[in-house]
Amino acid sequence: MRYMLLIYENEANESGDIQPWMDYTDEMAKAGVMKAGDALHPTSSATTVRVKNGETVTTDGPFAETREQLGGYYLVDCEDLDEAIRWAAKMPNADRGSIEIRPVMEFEQG
Repeated sequence: MRYMLLIYENEANESGDIQPWMDYTDEMAKAGVMKAGDALHPTSSATTVRVKNGETVTTDGPFAETREQLGGYYLVDCEDLDEAIRWAAKMPNADRGSIEIRPVMEFEQG
């Protein structure tokens, strides 16, 4: 089953050391579970889009103020939720942020 591991952390607390992330990514790739993954630019570069009364309205920044910001994701293919949880718990920021695990919907091609 495919899962998105959505990585949340307070941007102000990021260390800037990417080596633990590179090591984690290599471990996932070697295990054959990683399908994709990317880091995101800070929320200051985000644009939020809404359509109100047929008009497109854009706002600089993320759509909500929160203490943790979405910083990136991994798309993984795991046997089950338990395996996805084990991978999420190994993330370098697991002790100071949060990882949301969401199953990916599979649609039949018709």
